[in-house]
Amino acid sequence: MKDKIISKATDLFLKLGFKSITMDDIACEMCISKKTIYKFFANKEILIEQSTDAVHKQVHGTIEKIASNNHNAIEENFMVRKMFRDMFVNLDTSPIYQLKKHYPAIYENVMSKQLEECNWFFTQNIEKGIQQGLYRNTINVETYAKFYYILIFSINENTILEKETQQLEYEALEYHTRAIATPEGIKELENQLEKFNQ
Repeated sequence: MKDKIISKATDLFLKLGFKSITMDDIACEMCISKKTIYKFFANKEILIEQSTDAVHKQVHGTIEKIASNNHNAIEENFMVRKMFRDMFVNLDTSPIYQLKKHYPAIYENVMSKQLEECNWFFTQNIEKGIQQGLYRNTINVETYAKFYYILIFSINENTILEKETQQLEYEALEYHTRAIATPEGIKELENQLEKFNQ
């Protein structure tokens, strides 16, 4: 039952917003009493924390799966971008923006987890791209991973509409790739841009 509540709450939070969904709404959607929810979660903040953890695990698991497949570095980045696009396609407002505005403590916790994992993914992606001849071997891997991380999270923190967030992240990916790509990498980038927009 606890997992079912987290699953339903996550779905509602992402679709309609962390602030607007109440414990009553979740109970009504599940045809259970509010008392049943409070049996597992002392308050809404704890339920939000566990819901964001569930989303985080799902995203991280998918990213690890993509990274473990035999994609080239540029294709890998576009597959991750597509995963986010598909996952949050029905959202009106950015989940990260909502958390920052209404639940700053939960937001800080989410960001600390994201920082570590995004640094891992961006760093391994750049290293892979250098080995494949798609990224320049003269760049400072740590610095460029950090540049990209700051860019992506600045977009998420400061953009209200999810549709706009997705578009800006897509353009940030192109910007990031052009900044570090070799001529061969630029060709692969153009190929991925074309495929992504079909």
